[in-house]
Amino acid sequence: MKKVVIIGAGPAGLTAAYKLLNESKDYEVIILEEEKQVGGISKTVYYQGNRMDLGGHRFFTKDDEVMSLWQEILPLGNPKKEKVLLERRRVSRIYYNKKFFDYPVNLSFKTIKNLGFKDTFVSGFSYLKSLVYKLPEDNLENFYINRFGRRLYEIFFRDYTEKLWGIAPSEIDSSWGSQRVKGISIKEVLKDYFKRLFKIKDKNKETSLIDKFYYPKLGPGMMYEEMANKIEKMGGVIKLNSKVIGLEKKKNKIESITYKENGKVVKITCDYLISTMPIKDLINDMNNVDKDIKDISSNLPYRDFLTVGLVLDKIILKNDTKYETENNIIPDTWIYVQSKKQKLGRIQVFNNWSPYLVKDKNTISLGLEYFCKENDDFWKKKDSSLRDFAVNELKEMGIIDEKTKVLEYHVERVKKAYPAYFGSYSEFPKVKEYLDHIDNLYCIGRNGMHRYNNMDHSMKTAMVAIDNILKNKKDKENIWEVNTEKDYHEVKNEKNN
Repeated sequence: MKKVVIIGAGPAGLTAAYKLLNESKDYEVIILEEEKQVGGISKTVYYQGNRMDLGGHRFFTKDDEVMSLWQEILPLGNPKKEKVLLERRRVSRIYYNKKFFDYPVNLSFKTIKNLGFKDTFVSGFSYLKSLVYKLPEDNLENFYINRFGRRLYEIFFRDYTEKLWGIAPSEIDSSWGSQRVKGISIKEVLKDYFKRLFKIKDKNKETSLIDKFYYPKLGPGMMYEEMANKIEKMGGVIKLNSKVIGLEKKKNKIESITYKENGKVVKITCDYLISTMPIKDLINDMNNVDKDIKDISSNLPYRDFLTVGLVLDKIILKNDTKYETENNIIPDTWIYVQSKKQKLGRIQVFNNWSPYLVKDKNTISLGLEYFCKENDDFWKKKDSSLRDFAVNELKEMGIIDEKTKVLEYHVERVKKAYPAYFGSYSEFPKVKEYLDHIDNLYCIGRNGMHRYNNMDHSMKTAMVAIDNILKNKKDKENIWEVNTEKDYHEVKNEKNN
């Protein structure tokens, strides 16, 4: 049997193991996971009877193979069984200038009222100008301005983007916009608005305009924990608390992997290596790497974040939307904080992702996301200080008041959550070419490719990589082609809704 070692038990790594074991009995599969839990950034954290999703992970895809896998792991159920893969309503808003705007922004009277006549007028002319005078798309700021106009960019994109990356959008490569935003623009927003108004179905809706998605009742970790169980039943081995510390490369092949499992150093050989670990770490752990490749990879930037989970007895923000909710709480899944006054980037309302995430349905469970850098002053704050900081920001925003009680709290820190598109990223093609020429190495997933993939894209890269291994296909370009074509970006799978 050929031995396949997979680094990382997140969505991509687990998908690779599951697909390979499902389709062939000729491979021994070993997964090495640094953390004590599977799921990667898509894991579900359990504390005091409540569950916390790190980032909010919507399950929707255009890809039939990915959708089939989700339903195979967590069946949609039937009339006699309770569903575990729930269909959820996506509601998101933007907090700007002490007001809340629907996201995506629509043409409602409320939007115009909140913006005010002056900003509405200036935004309109600014957008018309962007249709005539196109800026060179050599940075993310120009990418947004070309699609929304300068004023709407300043209102709804600039400050949040700078919070997310810790750098001005004008210094970020425009390919991030192509990766994440793709075809969305004012034109697409207007098309979507009128299609909703006249109840016209759209099979190719842009990702940011999606209004429904699937979600495991106990959070995304439920999907990956069940997938891990199935992998082990098929004979796969998952080693937790196992951090890779060395990769031995001879000529164009990885021959062995050294890892530390619960403090003990272990070395194993492999026929194939599938990696989802950050490329910066992968190359740092590898021997015989060209100096220029080491230099580029060592300077690849990442953004870290932490989530402050708060269970509250109440919030004072009332539901002034058209959506009915239990206990009449706000219906949002996410609230984006587009305000320089608050460091807070985004708020998740876990009650609305799944009521099963919350121990007591009469409480409000929030996840407050802060983007930062590993080991900076904010990262190193005590958990209790982060709780107090988060509570004060909620008060400033008018979401809670002095009478609101914090019943439980938990802080979760996530390293290298977002591969970034600045710094040495402009030279990344050299790194990609170098890695592709290592015959038995397959880089997949978000960090494994230094690409801001969503779950379905990460899982699809794993599926393509396994197809290549099974077919003995040496060219890996088809893995890198996932999520590059505009029409691939996640859209609602109409036949499943």
